[in-house]
Amino acid sequence: MLEREMSTDVLVVGGGPVGLSLAVELGLRGIRTIVVEKQARTGVQPRAKTTNIRTMQHMRRWGIAEALRAASPLPPDYPTDVVFATRLFGRTLAVIENAFEGAKRRDPRFPEPAQWVPQYVVEAVLRDRAATLSTVEVAFNAELEDAKQSATGITATIRDSARDTTSTISAKYLVGADGGRSRVRSLIGAKMEGEHAFALHYNVILQIPDLTQTPPAQRAIMYWLVNPESPAVMSPMGEGRWAIGLTLAPGEKDMDDATIRQRVRAAIGREMDFEILMRDAWAAHRLIADTYRDRRVFLAGDACHLHPPFGGYGMNLGIADAVDLGWKLAATLEGWGGPELLSSYETERRPVHQRTIAEAVANHKVLGAQLLKANLDGDGKAGQAARAAVGKEIVATKTREFKTVGVVLGSRYERSPIIIDDGSSPPAEHTSDFEPSAHPGCLAPHAWLRDGTSLYDHFGPAYTLLQLDDVA
Repeated sequence: MLEREMSTDVLVVGGGPVGLSLAVELGLRGIRTIVVEKQARTGVQPRAKTTNIRTMQHMRRWGIAEALRAASPLPPDYPTDVVFATRLFGRTLAVIENAFEGAKRRDPRFPEPAQWVPQYVVEAVLRDRAATLSTVEVAFNAELEDAKQSATGITATIRDSARDTTSTISAKYLVGADGGRSRVRSLIGAKMEGEHAFALHYNVILQIPDLTQTPPAQRAIMYWLVNPESPAVMSPMGEGRWAIGLTLAPGEKDMDDATIRQRVRAAIGREMDFEILMRDAWAAHRLIADTYRDRRVFLAGDACHLHPPFGGYGMNLGIADAVDLGWKLAATLEGWGGPELLSSYETERRPVHQRTIAEAVANHKVLGAQLLKANLDGDGKAGQAARAAVGKEIVATKTREFKTVGVVLGSRYERSPIIIDDGSSPPAEHTSDFEPSAHPGCLAPHAWLRDGTSLYDHFGPAYTLLQLDDVA
């Protein structure tokens, strides 16, 4: 509960996964942090569903990787495959196995596999972790009304909608992790540049008890359904709950219940009873802010970059922003960060955002409707030939969307004021392939040690000196 007047080191606006991750990163470093979130953050809309291998590394470092896996509504042995079929109970066209590197096995390239889990579960686990940190406070139903900055700090006005009261928070820094309609972004005059709403999509959350009793023949985290009546993507959320993503026709902005029921049954391929729990339309954008900072105010996550959610990058990209900004704010507040440290945040993150956004947009260009061909459900040689042709096209065009290790682990920082070039050549950038490298700006190569721990488990909270076995 917010008091009438408060002070802190960092005020974070936005209590989603990005803001909570920043609070945990700062809290573990002993930095006083207040998070304000204007909503209650309840509901069944899963939003992001992929916590990728890099984010899981951070979860491991924060001590909550196992807690997140335990909280997932899907069983631990659930396969992370993606099935392309004509309908949920239709003909299989192609299968992409181990999407996002989610198989629960030891991999030499990283310490934690990806986890398929709804965003609201991720947020709950992060909130629980934040609650254990004495320097962190999280307040919901608390909306930023205004913020002014001076040479020495920020003065923010926060309205508590539940109590209809106003608080004043003094902070040394403010971070806007408040999403695509960021209030903080508007306050600093930053503008989003790029392409607005080049497609409109529709998400519906369903309760389908019959699919618990009679599931599809092949378990998967995602089913791409390619048919003329209702091309769609369906994903299991556990406990009989499913998400279905549909594309709205030009000019459409909503769907009535009858249309939703017709589209869902066509996508499933058989009659089933279900309950509509939630629905919302969303637009696919390609946008990036013209600046991420105004003196003591910073932007992170969707507040400074938006792109289609194809490739599972969105939430994870924002959490990586929080980690990069978090240690730099802590270093500055502790007095050992140099004058260019905070400036390096945008210098380092913007190229990564640009590369990742380009990948997401490329993935968005091939949707279910673009894969449609005649006779996909047909019997005989014509149907077999059509399915074989589409299956080949799926493997060629959609594999990059689900084999992302080259983007997730292979993106690097260049031209940063805090990185010194050693004259070595950086590895080539790929999407599905990853070449570990010690080139400055790359992610430190991973290794499993003889005692079974990860090399990363031994990295400290600041800088780590790593002496290799063959070095005197």
